[in-house]
Amino acid sequence: MPTTRIALATCSDHPALADDDRSLVAGFRAAGVEASPQVWDDPGVDWHGFDAVVLRSTWDYANRRDEFVAWAHAVPHLVNAPAVVEWNTDKHYLKELAEDGVATIETLWLDPSKHLTSQAIHTRLPAFGDFVIKPTISAGARDTIRYRESSAAARGAAILHARGLLRAGRHVMVQRYFEKVDTVGETCLVFLAGEFSHAVRKEAMLQRDQAPASSGYQREIMRTAEATDTEMDLALRTLEAASGRLGVSVDDLAYARVDMLPDDEDVPHLLELELVEPALFFENDDRATERFVRAITAHLSR
Repeated sequence: MPTTRIALATCSDHPALADDDRSLVAGFRAAGVEASPQVWDDPGVDWHGFDAVVLRSTWDYANRRDEFVAWAHAVPHLVNAPAVVEWNTDKHYLKELAEDGVATIETLWLDPSKHLTSQAIHTRLPAFGDFVIKPTISAGARDTIRYRESSAAARGAAILHARGLLRAGRHVMVQRYFEKVDTVGETCLVFLAGEFSHAVRKEAMLQRDQAPASSGYQREIMRTAEATDTEMDLALRTLEAASGRLGVSVDDLAYARVDMLPDDEDVPHLLELELVEPALFFENDDRATERFVRAITAHLSR
């Protein structure tokens, strides 16, 4: 019987996969599946030679998202599906989920086609509390900065940051910074084929007025966590709304990561829904690799 072959799509910065994903090769081998890392934009890869292509650490797509989406649509047997990739690689999906009743962080959306002046940007920034500016298409917290409104210098830098992104033709998000992330952290719930797998808490990544990351990816510091009932409710509501938007069932999403932050009253709000190339924190749960392999092999048998 021919061996099932799976490509674990990655990027040239991590040609042998990111550290957290390296258990997958052995995990698939134990299940009788040959899995190998393949760089997504390597022209020498024959994607048709694989029974499935599973997106993993393709973290360099943000600066050429159109190329990445076109590649996703051209690759056979992509997991998660190309339509998921197209929808989830632009954070405007958060606006749609908010419209569907998911508790998201209140967001101001800036459109480069509006040609906003510095004064116009200034009047749109929050008047009170720290806030975050980031492009709607990004990965690894690149070009994402936390600002404090009380500092005139920081506010000026925020205007320059937003204006620079807009002038480059990039859509911009402005969000209030939830202060509790500094003490509680960010909670990430991982789901595999619609079933909850494990949760982690991530330490705050954004320091006030820090320079944007120009290369590499922000280092994440995680610890194993137990999801609360309210966090689980938000995650399930998010997955239901997303699957409705995509016209699929929740278990059609072979993997998903739901990231959330608590507000001042400890009510969780959706920060991001990661359906394309999220770190899934296999190192934080002894059975997570096995569950992932099982989810992917079940997906193949559909």
